[in-house]
Amino acid sequence: MTTQILTVKQRFGIIGTSPLLDRALDVALRVASTDLTVLVTGESGVGKEFFPQVIHAYSARKHNKYIAVNCAAIPEGTIDSELFGHEKGAFTGALEARKGYFEEADGGTIFLDEVAELPLPTQARLLRVLQTGEFIRVGSSKVQKTDVRVVAATNMDLQQAILSGRFREDLYYRLGTVPIVIPALRERREDIPLLFRKFASDVAVQYRMPAVTLDAAAREMLRNYYWRGNIRQLKNVAEQISAIEQTREITPEVLAKYLPHQGAEAPMAAAQTMAGDDAGMSTERELLYKVLFDMRSDINDLKRMMSELMQEAGLRREPPHDIKALLPSPSQGAHYAPTRYTPREYEKYDSPSEVYAESEDVTEEVPRERTKADVQREQIIRALKHNNGRRREAAAELFMSERTLYRKIKELGIEDN
Repeated sequence: MTTQILTVKQRFGIIGTSPLLDRALDVALRVASTDLTVLVTGESGVGKEFFPQVIHAYSARKHNKYIAVNCAAIPEGTIDSELFGHEKGAFTGALEARKGYFEEADGGTIFLDEVAELPLPTQARLLRVLQTGEFIRVGSSKVQKTDVRVVAATNMDLQQAILSGRFREDLYYRLGTVPIVIPALRERREDIPLLFRKFASDVAVQYRMPAVTLDAAAREMLRNYYWRGNIRQLKNVAEQISAIEQTREITPEVLAKYLPHQGAEAPMAAAQTMAGDDAGMSTERELLYKVLFDMRSDINDLKRMMSELMQEAGLRREPPHDIKALLPSPSQGAHYAPTRYTPREYEKYDSPSEVYAESEDVTEEVPRERTKADVQREQIIRALKHNNGRRREAAAELFMSERTLYRKIKELGIEDN
């Protein structure tokens, strides 16, 4: 460990001797003197918020503003105004012009936490700022310039977000000029007893009580626990034990009461956390499954309807079990339309499928393949109609959040009547 890294740990209260942690701090210090964009990644609760502060404090911008923005905490309808400002009268409630964070932080550093939660239109605006340093206030046509160092952070797997269409690939490469990966707590087990002792000591000083300590078996149990919530969870456990337990030396039996059981599903849960806490991919799978079930129901209804029509027409045979037998072969390359026949004319044919004749008035056209977007559009429209346009109920039916439904409606160009 270098002297500079030790100084940084003391200044910002960073506890740990893990080589992975030291490596992340070393990268932060090396990149601080430049103006390169930095992307900090890691699971929720690992302490990503410290690294933008370190980068700003050791940069040439340290005497200018440092602004931290939680992108997930700002409503989608106002986030452009918060980041880039707005003009008077730009929208209802805009009683005066207002500077955005990028304008306020001119010459300094802006930290975009949970950057993967930005809507796609806002991502396009952010990309322009990163490329040219230019932005436009909401409700204005005047281009303005800003000189801002951007550090972003996320606990989401951005590669998966790109594949699912929720994050721009070009923005990913702009933000990730220098990536810094923060290790999970279970990857730096040697630091766990140190962190517990620090949190227990802080509680003892704050509430004027003796600090709790761990015996050897309890320390080993603490090190071997999975810690899905990382440092945030460890701090919570230390505070609970300090406040509740009367005995000051903690044994494994006492410690076990404060550690939620995590079986074989723990590694799977961590992998899901890195793939995105909002479970966007799972939402889309549920949506596609629902579409398939509805399509199967529609085909069964169509079979029953065809059977009833043929029985009413006096056909001697039951319709084929597979409805595809009633349709023309795709290899014929033309569209087909049914021709009207009397019940007696039906009897001339050996198979009910022969009542379909080629129409001379139909022109050839190549059918367009249905895309994933088409399927999603149809399902969202159906849910909105089923719930009379109420988005909250439609979102619940589609197994997605109301915010995700709102974004899908905009992305797919759905007219919500």
